[in-house]
Amino acid sequence: MAPIMEFEKPIVNLKEKIKELKAFTENSEIDLKDEIKTLEERLAKLEEDIYGNLKPWNRVQMARHPDRPTTLDYVERLFEDFIEFHGDRLFSEDEAIVSGIAYYKNQPVTVIGHQRGKDTKENIKRNFGMPHPEGYRKALRHMKQAEKFNRPIITFIDTKGAYPGRAAEERGQSEAIAKNLMEMAGLTVPIVCIVIGEGGSGGALGIGVGNHVHMLENSTYSVISPEGAAAILWKDAGEAQRAAESMQITAPDLKKLGVIDEVIPEPKGGAHRDIDAQAVLIDQVLEKSLKELKELSSEDIVEERWQKYKKIGSFQTV
Repeated sequence: MAPIMEFEKPIVNLKEKIKELKAFTENSEIDLKDEIKTLEERLAKLEEDIYGNLKPWNRVQMARHPDRPTTLDYVERLFEDFIEFHGDRLFSEDEAIVSGIAYYKNQPVTVIGHQRGKDTKENIKRNFGMPHPEGYRKALRHMKQAEKFNRPIITFIDTKGAYPGRAAEERGQSEAIAKNLMEMAGLTVPIVCIVIGEGGSGGALGIGVGNHVHMLENSTYSVISPEGAAAILWKDAGEAQRAAESMQITAPDLKKLGVIDEVIPEPKGGAHRDIDAQAVLIDQVLEKSLKELKELSSEDIVEERWQKYKKIGSFQTV
């Protein structure tokens, strides 16, 4: 059973009560169907009230849920004949980023994404989804290959951020991310980016410069974590919930700000409740994006991407 978050407890308690009454009815001659029906109606309303009005901190918790689907979960459901490639041809392999080629509705595509683990052993192997420089260089190698063979690029973003360790810095973490930003801005093939969990800082942007950027309803995208922001603003990481409220890092907020293109809805209770249904919802938006971008020339693809980022925020020229 998926771990229960604090705000979900009233729903879980009511579900348990309904389950108990159903079991009691089956094992006795007392008919409690009316009571069960009343509770089920109350449950539906409670779910609508809670899941339909999630606060930013609730969405942060959803994005970090240990059972939240990963890049490979979606690759399995959205693509055919996926072949993963390894290594950056400079230093080593980075398991925190997966990259390869596949077919999407009979069209060859390049797929790249952050990859977290499902348990402690895999999280250690994947470095908890925090890439080293070689991960970004591997991603860029495959992006350039995609451009050479005219394949659209699809990226899945889900990382707390790039790995901040000493070894990563010694091998050029900042340079690797910066180069990806520069190169992605000028690639002549369509790029569609989807934030499926946490989109943390430069670690997310390293594979996040796209023509279309979409977010799952309960994912986050920010320059810093709520804990980090709270530690800077109030000298107390415990104020993370307060920071999340003011940072505007959720999909609905970023849609209003024009940072992202589409908010992809999630099944009731989050993507981890029904991965197959979530894949279908992603598929609908992904197909639409690729169809729109397919109509553009190489020059228009680069120009459209430039205009997209140019419109974010506001500035004055003096």
